[in-house]
Amino acid sequence: MGDGSGGQRDLSLMWFTPTHEGGGGGSGRQQESQNSLDLDGQIHYRMVVDQLGTTFAALSDPTRRGMIERLSHGPASVHGLTESFALSQQMISKHIAYLVRARIVLKTKRGRESVCTLRPAAIKAVSDWAFNYRRFWEESFDKLDVVVNQMKKAEATDGKKHG
Repeated sequence: MGDGSGGQRDLSLMWFTPTHEGGGGGSGRQQESQNSLDLDGQIHYRMVVDQLGTTFAALSDPTRRGMIERLSHGPASVHGLTESFALSQQMISKHIAYLVRARIVLKTKRGRESVCTLRPAAIKAVSDWAFNYRRFWEESFDKLDVVVNQMKKAEATDGKKHG
């Protein structure tokens, strides 16, 4: 590449963050900050998010959730799933294909029969993702509790002053 970088490109991002100097003026100055873009991390994040989207889409259908529930007890043939759900084999195959694309189910051939097995890693990824948000909401509710209790104490104090 004639830029002397040995074919390597600088994948760093530049952005500006405002800083305030002095007391009351609030006059802002732009300070340049530079961080390296973690390209592998970004790609991994997008793959995880895209995979989660596919998994959530697969879980959005009650028939597919029922199939996952059935497969949580052990592998089943496509024919066995067809009997369990009273749907045509074509419809069951479409649902299975969706679950396979979402990497929730592994479909293998045993002789002339196709057998479906649950892959719990995809469900665990959803659980891990939801757990992070659960922690966020629990912390938010705890903070809200503190504020509500402070308001109640302030009301009680004001009531005593005026009563």
